[in-house]
Amino acid sequence: MTAHSGDVNDVDFDAMEVEFSNIADVVVERSVAAGELCTYRVGGPIQLLARIESVEALAHVSEVLADARSSCLPIGKGSNLLVADDGFDGVAVVLGKAFDQVSIDGTTLVAGAGAFLPVVARASVSAGLAGFEWAVGVPGSIGGAVRMNAGGHGSDMATNLRSIDVADLSLGGIVTRGVESLDLGYRRSNLAPWQIVVSATLDLAQATSPAKGQQTLRDIVSWRREHQPGGPNAGSVFTNPPNDSAGRLIDEAGLKGYRIGTAEVSEKHANFIQVDPGGSANDVMRLMIEIVDRVDHDFNIRLHSETRLVGFAQDLVDHVQPALDDEGQ
Repeated sequence: MTAHSGDVNDVDFDAMEVEFSNIADVVVERSVAAGELCTYRVGGPIQLLARIESVEALAHVSEVLADARSSCLPIGKGSNLLVADDGFDGVAVVLGKAFDQVSIDGTTLVAGAGAFLPVVARASVSAGLAGFEWAVGVPGSIGGAVRMNAGGHGSDMATNLRSIDVADLSLGGIVTRGVESLDLGYRRSNLAPWQIVVSATLDLAQATSPAKGQQTLRDIVSWRREHQPGGPNAGSVFTNPPNDSAGRLIDEAGLKGYRIGTAEVSEKHANFIQVDPGGSANDVMRLMIEIVDRVDHDFNIRLHSETRLVGFAQDLVDHVQPALDDEGQ
Protein backbone atom coordinates (compact mmCIF):
# COMPACT_ATOMS: atom_id res chain seq x y z
CA MET A 1 0.00 0.00 0.00
CA THR A 2 1.42 3.38 -0.99
CA ALA A 3 0.93 6.96 0.05
CA HIS A 4 -1.59 7.57 -2.69
CA SER A 5 -3.74 4.47 -2.28
CA GLY A 6 -6.60 6.20 -0.49
CA ASP A 7 -6.66 3.73 2.42
CA VAL A 8 -6.55 6.17 5.33
CA ASN A 9 -8.22 4.15 8.08
CA ASP A 10 -4.98 3.67 9.98
CA VAL A 11 -3.38 7.07 9.32
CA ASP A 12 -2.25 8.85 12.47
CA PHE A 13 -2.91 12.45 11.48
CA ASP A 14 -1.85 13.74 14.90
CA ALA A 15 1.58 12.17 14.48
CA MET A 16 1.82 13.40 10.91
CA GLU A 17 0.92 16.94 12.05
CA VAL A 18 3.78 16.83 14.56
CA GLU A 19 6.20 15.49 11.94
CA PHE A 20 5.29 18.20 9.44
CA SER A 21 5.53 20.87 12.13
CA ASN A 22 9.16 19.90 12.69
CA ILE A 23 10.06 20.67 9.06
CA ALA A 24 11.28 24.21 8.42
CA ASP A 25 9.09 26.26 6.05
CA VAL A 26 5.99 24.10 6.58
CA VAL A 27 2.82 25.45 8.21
CA VAL A 28 0.28 22.80 9.23
CA GLU A 29 -3.46 23.27 9.74
CA ARG A 30 -6.23 20.83 10.69
CA SER A 31 -9.79 20.59 9.40
CA VAL A 32 -9.57 23.38 6.83
CA ALA A 33 -12.71 24.06 4.79
CA ALA A 34 -12.10 23.25 1.12
CA GLY A 35 -14.16 26.30 0.19
CA GLU A 36 -11.35 28.50 1.49
CA LEU A 37 -9.01 26.98 -1.10
CA CYS A 38 -11.09 26.76 -4.28
CA THR A 39 -12.94 29.22 -6.49
CA TYR A 40 -16.30 27.47 -6.08
CA ARG A 41 -16.09 28.53 -2.40
CA VAL A 42 -17.78 25.30 -1.31
CA GLY A 43 -16.65 21.92 -0.01
CA GLY A 44 -16.14 20.10 3.26
CA PRO A 45 -13.19 19.90 5.65
CA ILE A 46 -9.71 18.78 4.65
CA GLN A 47 -8.23 16.59 7.38
CA LEU A 48 -4.68 17.99 7.25
CA LEU A 49 -3.28 20.90 5.24
CA ALA A 50 0.44 21.54 4.72
CA ARG A 51 1.44 24.96 3.39
CA ILE A 52 4.95 24.67 1.99
CA GLU A 53 7.29 27.65 1.62
CA SER A 54 10.44 26.18 0.02
CA VAL A 55 11.54 23.49 -2.41
CA GLU A 56 13.60 21.89 0.36
CA ALA A 57 10.53 21.67 2.58
CA LEU A 58 8.52 20.10 -0.25
CA ALA A 59 11.23 17.46 -0.68
CA HIS A 60 11.06 16.66 3.07
CA VAL A 61 7.26 16.52 3.05
CA SER A 62 7.34 14.18 0.05
CA GLU A 63 9.64 11.84 1.97
CA VAL A 64 7.24 11.80 4.93
CA LEU A 65 4.25 11.11 2.71
CA ALA A 66 6.13 8.39 0.82
CA ASP A 67 6.22 6.43 4.07
CA ALA A 68 2.62 7.19 5.00
CA ARG A 69 -0.70 5.69 3.94
CA SER A 70 -2.56 8.94 3.47
CA SER A 71 -4.22 10.17 0.30
CA CYS A 72 -2.68 13.41 -0.93
CA LEU A 73 -4.31 16.35 -2.70
CA PRO A 74 -2.14 19.02 -4.36
CA ILE A 75 -4.01 22.36 -4.51
CA GLY A 76 -2.95 25.30 -6.63
CA LYS A 77 -5.33 28.23 -7.12
CA GLY A 78 -8.27 25.85 -6.71
CA SER A 79 -9.81 27.13 -9.94
CA ASN A 80 -10.57 23.65 -11.26
CA LEU A 81 -11.41 21.81 -8.04
CA LEU A 82 -14.57 20.56 -6.35
CA VAL A 83 -14.37 18.83 -2.95
CA ALA A 84 -17.47 17.02 -1.69
CA ASP A 85 -19.42 18.31 1.31
CA ASP A 86 -18.06 15.39 3.34
CA GLY A 87 -14.57 16.74 2.73
CA PHE A 88 -11.24 15.03 2.10
CA ASP A 89 -9.82 12.58 4.63
CA GLY A 90 -6.20 13.02 3.71
CA VAL A 91 -3.37 15.53 3.33
CA ALA A 92 -3.68 18.58 1.09
CA VAL A 93 -0.49 20.33 -0.03
CA VAL A 94 -0.49 24.03 -0.92
CA LEU A 95 2.64 25.70 -2.29
CA GLY A 96 3.52 29.13 -0.87
CA LYS A 97 4.99 32.29 -2.37
CA ALA A 98 8.40 30.68 -2.94
CA PHE A 99 6.74 28.81 -5.82
CA ASP A 100 5.33 31.96 -7.46
CA GLN A 101 8.61 33.09 -9.03
CA VAL A 102 9.06 33.70 -12.77
CA SER A 103 12.46 34.01 -14.47
CA ILE A 104 13.23 34.69 -18.11
CA ASP A 105 16.48 34.06 -19.98
CA GLY A 106 16.26 34.82 -23.66
CA THR A 107 13.24 32.94 -24.92
CA THR A 108 13.22 30.47 -22.02
CA LEU A 109 10.75 31.13 -19.21
CA VAL A 110 10.78 29.21 -15.91
CA ALA A 111 7.75 29.58 -13.65
CA GLY A 112 7.08 28.12 -10.24
CA ALA A 113 4.06 25.87 -9.92
CA GLY A 114 2.21 28.45 -7.84
CA ALA A 115 2.67 31.28 -10.35
CA PHE A 116 -0.65 32.76 -11.48
CA LEU A 117 -1.15 32.19 -15.22
CA PRO A 118 -2.23 35.79 -16.01
CA VAL A 119 0.87 37.07 -14.20
CA VAL A 120 3.12 34.74 -16.21
CA ALA A 121 1.41 35.75 -19.46
CA ARG A 122 1.95 39.45 -18.73
CA ALA A 123 5.57 38.86 -17.70
CA SER A 124 6.26 37.04 -20.97
CA VAL A 125 4.79 39.83 -23.08
CA SER A 126 6.63 42.51 -21.07
CA ALA A 127 9.87 40.63 -21.83
CA GLY A 128 9.13 40.81 -25.55
CA LEU A 129 8.11 37.17 -25.90
CA ALA A 130 5.23 35.56 -27.76
CA GLY A 131 3.31 32.30 -27.39
CA PHE A 132 1.85 32.51 -23.90
CA GLU A 133 -0.61 35.39 -24.30
CA TRP A 134 -3.59 33.00 -24.15
CA ALA A 135 -2.89 32.27 -20.47
CA VAL A 136 -3.93 35.77 -19.37
CA GLY A 137 -7.53 34.55 -19.49
CA VAL A 138 -7.05 31.44 -17.35
CA PRO A 139 -7.35 32.05 -13.57
CA GLY A 140 -5.21 29.12 -12.47
CA SER A 141 -1.65 28.21 -11.52
CA ILE A 142 1.19 26.92 -13.65
CA GLY A 143 1.12 23.60 -11.77
CA GLY A 144 -2.59 23.07 -12.37
CA ALA A 145 -2.23 24.16 -15.98
CA VAL A 146 0.44 21.51 -16.58
CA ARG A 147 -1.65 18.84 -14.84
CA MET A 148 -4.68 19.40 -17.08
CA ASN A 149 -2.86 20.81 -20.13
CA ALA A 150 -4.86 23.99 -19.81
CA GLY A 151 -5.41 26.08 -22.88
CA GLY A 152 -7.49 28.62 -24.70
CA HIS A 153 -7.63 30.89 -27.73
CA GLY A 154 -6.05 28.26 -29.97
CA SER A 155 -3.14 27.21 -27.78
CA ASP A 156 -2.32 25.16 -24.68
CA MET A 157 0.50 24.26 -22.30
CA ALA A 158 1.76 21.48 -24.56
CA THR A 159 2.56 24.02 -27.27
CA ASN A 160 5.46 25.60 -25.40
CA LEU A 161 6.24 23.33 -22.46
CA ARG A 162 9.78 21.88 -22.42
CA SER A 163 10.01 20.19 -19.02
CA ILE A 164 8.80 20.22 -15.43
CA ASP A 165 10.24 19.52 -12.01
CA VAL A 166 7.89 17.30 -10.04
CA ALA A 167 7.76 15.94 -6.49
CA ASP A 168 6.56 12.33 -6.26
CA LEU A 169 4.81 11.81 -2.93
CA SER A 170 4.78 8.03 -3.31
CA LEU A 171 8.55 7.80 -3.79
CA GLY A 172 9.94 10.95 -2.22
CA GLY A 173 12.25 13.49 -3.83
CA ILE A 174 12.02 15.80 -6.85
CA VAL A 175 12.80 14.84 -10.45
CA THR A 176 12.82 16.56 -13.85
CA ARG A 177 10.52 15.22 -16.57
CA GLY A 178 10.54 16.19 -20.24
CA VAL A 179 7.28 17.18 -21.88
CA GLU A 180 7.33 14.02 -24.00
CA SER A 181 6.92 11.93 -20.83
CA LEU A 182 3.70 13.67 -19.75
CA ASP A 183 1.39 12.31 -22.48
CA LEU A 184 -0.31 15.69 -22.81
CA GLY A 185 -3.64 15.65 -24.62
CA TYR A 186 -6.82 17.70 -24.65
CA ARG A 187 -7.19 18.83 -21.02
CA ARG A 188 -5.16 15.93 -19.65
CA SER A 189 -1.74 14.62 -18.68
CA ASN A 190 -0.51 11.41 -17.07
CA LEU A 191 0.46 13.12 -13.82
CA ALA A 192 -0.89 11.17 -10.86
CA PRO A 193 -2.68 12.81 -7.90
CA TRP A 194 0.37 12.13 -5.71
CA GLN A 195 2.75 13.97 -8.08
CA ILE A 196 3.14 17.71 -7.48
CA VAL A 197 4.50 20.05 -10.12
CA VAL A 198 7.28 22.22 -8.66
CA SER A 199 8.10 24.36 -11.71
CA ALA A 200 7.74 24.43 -15.48
CA THR A 201 10.14 25.48 -18.24
CA LEU A 202 8.62 27.01 -21.38
CA ASP A 203 10.19 27.65 -24.77
CA LEU A 204 8.69 30.85 -26.20
CA ALA A 205 9.42 32.97 -29.27
CA GLN A 206 10.75 36.48 -29.71
CA ALA A 207 7.78 38.75 -30.40
CA THR A 208 7.80 40.56 -33.73
CA SER A 209 5.75 43.37 -32.17
CA PRO A 210 5.61 43.91 -28.38
CA ALA A 211 2.74 46.36 -28.89
CA LYS A 212 0.76 43.62 -30.64
CA GLY A 213 1.35 41.31 -27.68
CA GLN A 214 -0.03 43.91 -25.27
CA GLN A 215 -3.09 44.35 -27.49
CA THR A 216 -3.62 40.58 -27.56
CA LEU A 217 -3.65 40.55 -23.75
CA ARG A 218 -6.26 43.33 -23.68
CA ASP A 219 -8.40 41.56 -26.28
CA ILE A 220 -8.39 38.27 -24.35
CA VAL A 221 -9.26 39.94 -21.03
CA SER A 222 -12.06 41.90 -22.72
CA TRP A 223 -13.42 38.75 -24.38
CA ARG A 224 -13.42 36.88 -21.09
CA ARG A 225 -15.31 39.64 -19.27
CA GLU A 226 -17.88 39.77 -22.05
CA HIS A 227 -18.48 36.04 -22.46
CA GLN A 228 -17.78 34.42 -19.08
CA PRO A 229 -19.48 34.91 -15.71
CA GLY A 230 -17.83 36.09 -12.53
CA GLY A 231 -18.61 34.95 -9.01
CA PRO A 232 -17.97 31.53 -7.45
CA ASN A 233 -17.30 29.11 -10.32
CA ALA A 234 -14.48 26.93 -11.61
CA GLY A 235 -14.40 27.91 -15.25
CA SER A 236 -15.53 25.55 -17.98
CA VAL A 237 -17.08 22.45 -16.47
CA PHE A 238 -17.01 20.10 -19.47
CA THR A 239 -14.49 19.56 -22.24
CA ASN A 240 -15.66 20.26 -25.77
CA PRO A 241 -16.62 17.15 -27.76
CA PRO A 242 -14.82 16.75 -31.10
CA ASN A 243 -15.98 19.43 -33.53
CA ASP A 244 -18.57 20.79 -31.11
CA SER A 245 -18.98 22.98 -28.05
CA ALA A 246 -20.10 21.78 -24.63
CA GLY A 247 -21.63 25.18 -23.97
CA ARG A 248 -23.70 25.00 -27.16
CA LEU A 249 -24.97 21.52 -26.33
CA ILE A 250 -25.95 22.49 -22.78
CA ASP A 251 -27.67 25.62 -24.06
CA GLU A 252 -29.53 23.69 -26.76
CA ALA A 253 -30.68 21.22 -24.09
CA GLY A 254 -32.48 24.14 -22.46
CA LEU A 255 -30.31 24.16 -19.34
CA LYS A 256 -29.19 27.80 -19.14
CA GLY A 257 -30.38 29.01 -15.76
CA TYR A 258 -31.29 25.49 -14.63
CA ARG A 259 -30.86 25.10 -10.89
CA ILE A 260 -30.46 22.26 -8.41
CA GLY A 261 -30.33 23.47 -4.83
CA THR A 262 -27.59 26.09 -4.53
CA ALA A 263 -26.01 25.40 -7.93
CA GLU A 264 -27.09 26.93 -11.24
CA VAL A 265 -26.06 26.74 -14.88
CA SER A 266 -24.84 30.23 -15.80
CA GLU A 267 -27.17 32.37 -17.89
CA LYS A 268 -24.10 33.98 -19.47
CA HIS A 269 -22.24 30.82 -20.52
CA ALA A 270 -23.89 27.41 -20.30
CA ASN A 271 -20.61 25.56 -19.64
CA PHE A 272 -20.19 27.37 -16.31
CA ILE A 273 -21.82 26.44 -13.01
CA GLN A 274 -22.26 29.10 -10.35
CA VAL A 275 -22.85 28.44 -6.66
CA ASP A 276 -24.70 30.50 -4.07
CA PRO A 277 -22.72 31.82 -1.09
CA GLY A 278 -22.63 29.11 1.54
CA GLY A 279 -23.75 26.60 -1.08
CA SER A 280 -23.20 22.87 -1.46
CA ALA A 281 -20.55 21.02 -3.47
CA ASN A 282 -22.92 18.08 -3.66
CA ASP A 283 -25.47 20.32 -5.42
CA VAL A 284 -22.81 21.09 -8.04
CA MET A 285 -22.24 17.38 -8.57
CA ARG A 286 -25.99 16.73 -8.86
CA LEU A 287 -26.24 19.48 -11.45
CA MET A 288 -23.29 18.08 -13.40
CA ILE A 289 -24.99 14.68 -13.49
CA GLU A 290 -28.22 16.25 -14.73
CA ILE A 291 -26.34 18.10 -17.49
CA VAL A 292 -24.58 14.93 -18.63
CA ASP A 293 -27.86 12.99 -18.70
CA ARG A 294 -29.83 15.68 -20.53
CA VAL A 295 -27.20 16.22 -23.21
CA ASP A 296 -26.80 12.47 -23.63
CA HIS A 297 -30.57 12.08 -23.99
CA ASP A 298 -30.99 14.96 -26.45
CA PHE A 299 -27.85 14.56 -28.58
CA ASN A 300 -26.45 11.09 -27.80
CA ILE A 301 -23.20 12.76 -26.67
CA ARG A 302 -21.60 12.02 -23.30
CA LEU A 303 -19.98 15.13 -21.88
CA HIS A 304 -16.81 14.73 -19.83
CA SER A 305 -16.12 17.00 -16.87
CA GLU A 306 -12.65 18.54 -16.70
CA THR A 307 -13.10 19.46 -13.02
CA ARG A 308 -10.97 17.71 -10.39
CA LEU A 309 -13.51 15.88 -8.23
CA VAL A 310 -12.47 14.90 -4.70
CA GLY A 311 -14.34 13.04 -2.00
CA PHE A 312 -17.26 11.89 -4.14
CA ALA A 313 -18.38 8.28 -4.60
CA GLN A 314 -16.54 6.71 -7.54
CA ASP A 315 -19.76 5.90 -9.41
CA LEU A 316 -20.69 9.60 -9.42
CA VAL A 317 -17.24 10.59 -10.67
CA ASP A 318 -17.41 7.96 -13.41
CA HIS A 319 -20.83 9.28 -14.42
CA VAL A 320 -19.54 12.79 -15.20
CA GLN A 321 -16.05 11.68 -16.26
CA PRO A 322 -16.75 8.70 -18.54
CA ALA A 323 -13.95 6.93 -20.35
CA LEU A 324 -12.60 9.04 -23.19
CA ASP A 325 -12.80 7.91 -26.81
CA ASP A 326 -9.91 7.56 -29.23
CA GLU A 327 -10.29 11.05 -30.67
CA GLY A 328 -8.11 12.53 -27.96
CA GLN A 329 -10.89 13.83 -25.74
